[in-house]
Amino acid sequence: MSPLLDRLWQALLDTLLMVGASALLALLLGIPLAVLLVTTSRDGLFEAPQLNRVVGWLVNLFRSVPFLILMVALIPFTRLLVGTSYGVWAAVVPLTIAATPFFARIAEVSLREVDPGLIEAAQAMGCRRRHIVWHVLLAEARPGLVGGFTITLVTLINASAMAGAIGAGGLGDLAYRYGYQRFDSQTMLTVIVVLVALVCLLQYGGDRLAKGLNRR
Repeated sequence: MSPLLDRLWQALLDTLLMVGASALLALLLGIPLAVLLVTTSRDGLFEAPQLNRVVGWLVNLFRSVPFLILMVALIPFTRLLVGTSYGVWAAVVPLTIAATPFFARIAEVSLREVDPGLIEAAQAMGCRRRHIVWHVLLAEARPGLVGGFTITLVTLINASAMAGAIGAGGLGDLAYRYGYQRFDSQTMLTVIVVLVALVCLLQYGGDRLAKGLNRR
């Protein structure tokens, strides 16, 4: 294996690890956050306007901070959690914090698009509120949630490239250190092709899955 392919393979694995871990955490945190935003809103299942305003304000706060600034600002917190501010696992912390509110807002839109008549019918049949959340809201919003998660994955790939350029590793680090600093156009072009292919593959897979869920 040539040195370029060897470096490219390792950088790709690092990027997939960063994006995969961050996406999983954003999924596990973002969906409950979206449910909280929807159900605590006015006329929601668990109406709590004050809590809704506080949570909405926090989500908007983290969404409004550019990723590079957020990553730098979180260095002390990142070092506290993982023991370092450099490397793949250090990048997972700001990536997760940036992706969670982003996905939560997209998931919130999908949940709000669920037909209110279905919720009212479930309430009329005496369903518990937690069952309505699980069997009506989340079940009916699955295509939108998958589509939103796909967008989040693509955004994470872009953010991971930026993180790599400032010490996180991955394809961004490879493009910066070998492509930009050493004026290696072949490395730069190869990284761009890999990133485009990765984004297209994820988008295609997410779109197919969302369409399949929608047909059901």
